[in-house]
Amino acid sequence: MTMDERIEELRERKARAELGGGEERIESQHERGKMTARERIDYFLDEGSFEEFDQLRTHRSHKFGMEEKQIPGDGVVTGYGEVDGRKVVVFAHDFTVFGGSLGEVFAEKVCKVMDRALDVGVPIIGLNDSAGARIQEGIDALAGYADVFHRNQKASGVVPQISSIMGPCAGGAVYSPAITDFVFMVEDTSHMFITGPDVIETVTGEEVGFDELGGATTHASESGVAHFAEASEEDALDDIRRLLSYVPQNNIEDPPRVEPWDDPERADEELTEIVPDQPRKPYDITNVIDRVVDEGSFFEVQEGYARNIAIGFARLDGHSIGVVANQPRVNAGTLDIDASLKGARFVRFCDAFNIPILTFVDVPGFMPGTDQEHNGIIKHGAKLLYAYSEATVPLMTVITRKAYGGAYDVMASKHIGADVNYAWPTAEIAVMGPKGAVNVLYDDELEAAEDTEARREELIEEYREEFANPYTAANRGFVDDVIEPTDTRRRLVSDLEVLETKRKSQPSRKHGNIPL
Repeated sequence: MTMDERIEELRERKARAELGGGEERIESQHERGKMTARERIDYFLDEGSFEEFDQLRTHRSHKFGMEEKQIPGDGVVTGYGEVDGRKVVVFAHDFTVFGGSLGEVFAEKVCKVMDRALDVGVPIIGLNDSAGARIQEGIDALAGYADVFHRNQKASGVVPQISSIMGPCAGGAVYSPAITDFVFMVEDTSHMFITGPDVIETVTGEEVGFDELGGATTHASESGVAHFAEASEEDALDDIRRLLSYVPQNNIEDPPRVEPWDDPERADEELTEIVPDQPRKPYDITNVIDRVVDEGSFFEVQEGYARNIAIGFARLDGHSIGVVANQPRVNAGTLDIDASLKGARFVRFCDAFNIPILTFVDVPGFMPGTDQEHNGIIKHGAKLLYAYSEATVPLMTVITRKAYGGAYDVMASKHIGADVNYAWPTAEIAVMGPKGAVNVLYDDELEAAEDTEARREELIEEYREEFANPYTAANRGFVDDVIEPTDTRRRLVSDLEVLETKRKSQPSRKHGNIPL
């Protein structure tokens, strides 16, 4: 056979591999409103940058007639490419081949590119669209999943891992995305669950639909498993690209800085009007965030879950930062179980990847109630405390209004390691709110008063004037300064410049024991 003939054979083999399960199954994928694995990769990566691995590999199974179903690629497309000129590794399940089910060779392909990502220090992007373990391969498929899970654990905190769910993801298949840093889902076409509706009905008698059980909206608002629920696959892939622009390639590098487009000295006068004079009146903390960070840079994460706390990425004079903020317009910004988990996970991601954290505080305390106590608010709230306390990245905190009790301590206070702590003149920093404090401190006096409610209001106002302000904390050095709201951006930009060279290490240990 001549070289030309050999090259022609190679081209034919690769063309066959690129067809996956064939034209009919590709068309079926399109009819479901989904792209194919290769179409997703082509859309996601910079044009012409994809280099594929193991395109011609096939499974080794000889049971249930599988030896007659040899399809090059074996149901997953793997390789590396670029996003905005930065390298990433990517794997995309090919639903047109055995429903994207994972077998031994499939897993080996995924593990190979994950190992490569760890070796060279680049993000791992997984585009998931799979029916789960390949039943025909039995224990080999289960072993393959475990091999992938183990690499997810090894890569955690070393390189960013991002999963996009673009079809079914059931059983063991959900654990790999769950270990990764961020999970994207697509409305109507993607689902995640341990056991499907049919099994649930058989075992428990409960009837539930796919979307209600494990759809994008469910996981983005109820369970918190998904960080983003996107309207389309294109939106999901676009937002993954945007997210990558805020994070470094690995845990050794600093996050990327872009050319600043916003004036570092900008003083937004509207900041003086955002916090209401009435202590109980709500406001939207994202309006504060938007006016302090670089214009248009705030990229909110998990917007639909635990909405009493807001998290996301932003830029400050072109630098990438993470933002955590109590949200007064939802449950007064109280910290509950879900908010604590949401905040803690994000703080730990930022700390793992050298991303400074800016915290806005307006928190009346932890959510009271038997439901919260019985479900473990103590240990779950401690996770947020633990996450902030172990963080070694620059920590900057601004108290806009309430900072009461243990919640004051938890929200990146000076006492647990924050570098810069500011308060606005509207800040109220105390053990508890004025009303609760008065009820405890003046119980006997109130009982003896002729007009209990009138006296209570007098005492509340006196307490607020004397204790519910930022000046006692400033006097003790627990806040570094009380600043005008309009000066917030300028001060933070200046502080971040100083903190760029911060170096802080934790005591030598295998790892801490966060209260899981």
